[in-house]
Amino acid sequence: VQLQASGGGSVQAGGSLRLSCAASGRTPLSSYAAGWFRQAPGKEREFVAATSWRGDMTYYADSVKGRFTISRDNAKNTVYLQMNSLKPEDTAVYYCAAESRQFPLGPYNYWGQGTQVTVSS
Repeated sequence: VQLQASGGGSVQAGGSLRLSCAASGRTPLSSYAAGWFRQAPGKEREFVAATSWRGDMTYYADSVKGRFTISRDNAKNTVYLQMNSLKPEDTAVYYCAAESRQFPLGPYNYWGQGTQVTVSS
């Protein structure tokens, strides 16, 4: 599975962005649980959100609960992260991942290349 993350950008605090993670390869993304992680400068990568392969179970880091929503469209082989009420501390490179060996926190077997999200105050 190859993952391609997109949708990052620069927004002001309080704004919104939607990240997409498109999958390609022989095995459809619908076969896997998927997640989003982020890494801010000088910090370790951290878990943001995850969804089961059917999308019936979702998990969130406390820091994004109520503001971010993970979803998936298996027909489009894509997982999304809707981010609302963004804060400067959400600034990071966001990575999508698939096939969790220990759902929801991972580790995950497949990773996308990352997309930059910058939130200004």
